[in-house]
Amino acid sequence: MNAISAARTVSAEIPESAAPAESAEASSATARLEAVLERAVTVVETAAAHLLERYDVGARPGDLDEIVRAIHANDEAVLPLVRQPLLEALPGSRWVDDELAGGVLPEGDWWVVDTAEGNINHIHGMDEWAVTAALVRDNAPVLSVVHLPLTGDTYTAVRGRGARLNGEVLRSSAKTDLGAALVGTGQAKPGEDEQALRRMGASVTAMLINALVVRVSVPATMQLIHVASGRMDAFWQFSDVRSGLLPGALLVSEAGGTVTDTRGEPWSLAGEDFLASAPGVHTRVVGILSALN
Repeated sequence: MNAISAARTVSAEIPESAAPAESAEASSATARLEAVLERAVTVVETAAAHLLERYDVGARPGDLDEIVRAIHANDEAVLPLVRQPLLEALPGSRWVDDELAGGVLPEGDWWVVDTAEGNINHIHGMDEWAVTAALVRDNAPVLSVVHLPLTGDTYTAVRGRGARLNGEVLRSSAKTDLGAALVGTGQAKPGEDEQALRRMGASVTAMLINALVVRVSVPATMQLIHVASGRMDAFWQFSDVRSGLLPGALLVSEAGGTVTDTRGEPWSLAGEDFLASAPGVHTRVVGILSALN
């Protein structure tokens, strides 16, 4: 069983008396994570408020150089507000510097943070952007926070404790018919290799034939929060960029969704692609995507 699957809880709404008893050690560890979550929410929301101050709905960068400068300026403005406070929230934790990196991390606790998830949208005056943070313990996400300052919404999850939007429990979609499903994909980052882009294009065509509606947009987190909330039914990506997948992967899993790779195998940070879906359409989506491998 993979780390995501192992982290799933039966239901965040099961009464305490009906839930399996936790060991004292496990209960203590969960309590510590929930305390870290409380601090992380404050840090992320504070950083997102600052990013909101930098937001201009009329922004229209004129060329690639201006785009790159604006992206770096946002990251540099927000990073000091999140890095040290999150490291202090969990003594001994470490920081992943490259938010576009993928692959397995060394053992231990790592903060994987995107200071402006959907930065490209922010600097073009669009509204799909956020600040996100995920705590990864021994290569499994155990905590995530996603804050959308334009709406004031905060999505949170702690491993084994469910996923929530502003404190209310999230549930993934109950759909079983892919023909009624809203699904999506998108680029993980600029400059993806041509093979991955052609594969993405083929997957969009295949889903246009089989699903109800297909969204192609960025960033990944903004689609994954919809999958966790049951508003969308599946999201896939042919890339392993950690910062775009980890917060949403935990949210979907804790909301009762299914997280694997596109072949239906257990997903981990060692994987090269990703799928999160409602359980009722997962097998059908895997059948379509795996045929493209």
